Amino acid sequence: MKMYLMTPGPTPVAPETQLAMAQPIIHHRSPQFMEILGKVREDLKYLFQTEQEVLIFAATGTGAMEGAVINTLSAGDTALVIDGGKFGERWTELCNVYGVKVERLAVEWGHAVDPKAVAKMLDANPAIKAVFVQANETSTAVQHPVQELAAVTKARPGTILVVDAISALGGVPMPMDKWGIDVLVAGSQKAMMLPPGLAFVALSPKAWEFVKTSKLPKYYFDFAKALKSADKNQTPYTSPVSLILGLREVLTKIRQVGLEKIFAHNRRLSLATKAAMKAMGLKLYSKDNPSDVLTAVETPVDGQKVVAELRKKGIWIAGGQAQAKGKIIRIAHMGFIDTVDLLGTIGGLEEVFNQLGYKVAPGVGLKAAQEILSKEAAV
Repeated sequence: MKMYLMTPGPTPVAPETQLAMAQPIIHHRSPQFMEILGKVREDLKYLFQTEQEVLIFAATGTGAMEGAVINTLSAGDTALVIDGGKFGERWTELCNVYGVKVERLAVEWGHAVDPKAVAKMLDANPAIKAVFVQANETSTAVQHPVQELAAVTKARPGTILVVDAISALGGVPMPMDKWGIDVLVAGSQKAMMLPPGLAFVALSPKAWEFVKTSKLPKYYFDFAKALKSADKNQTPYTSPVSLILGLREVLTKIRQVGLEKIFAHNRRLSLATKAAMKAMGLKLYSKDNPSDVLTAVETPVDGQKVVAELRKKGIWIAGGQAQAKGKIIRIAHMGFIDTVDLLGTIGGLEEVFNQLGYKVAPGVGLKAAQEILSKEAAV
């Protein structure tokens, strides 16, 4: 049975990327590898849309999130955490571990934060040194207004904006320098179309000034040490050679296709998915700013059962987390996912819902999706 991976991480990996990672191992301190890493460094700047260095770590995205906390803050500092889902909670957990005080701005699951509320909290507490937010809250399929949030923090020299773009970078527009994002965190296994195992982070000049005064303990995720090594086309410790060979392949393809075409492709699949879910009588879980890289919908039957039954057909989607467990399903449409993958998933969902007692007219979701796909030009 062929497997269709439609989860919001990990996502499918292209055959040419798999072949690149299957090449013979080379030494991570060799001139050959240093040349490869030099090319990767430049292409990462294109992806991040920044002139700043993009640091690479052998870790999942959470490693870079932790690094963002310990490299910019000190124990006793105050941070504002925008908490609108499972991954928003992670910023609070990381801050708590290192003795950073947290001002929590709770956002109802399924909703995006109001930048005015953030500005109000910053005005009320000038001691806040960092604002932590998700670009795309993967647990709720909501995109937070990062551009507007950056406008709020840009005017405050004592406050930086730290953005978890693990499921957003490469999937939706996230121009770091243009918007004024101070710290941008990413991971390899989502829109970047690689297996899990690489974490990335880029810092603005403003954020690098915060690094100079940070007193939290750090060793492996030491950004200053990583920056010094990057200048020599190296990483401080052993590089994940095979993953970086795959990364070179992915970044080359991204440059060839172009970011705008990739964003348009994801948008096209997003519109088709959401039209299909609506035609099947399902409501979006994302009440405002629904994501272009995944879709979350409320289910009239147990969402965990939907996931399990669909898996029997070789189609893997995700269920809800924490308070949304059993109430929603989540379908990815980012990275190496095409229209055939999507249509197969929609057709499978129609069958599964009927099996579980929620009656769906055969083909109703497929028709709605195909109508959108026929209107929206393929890229």
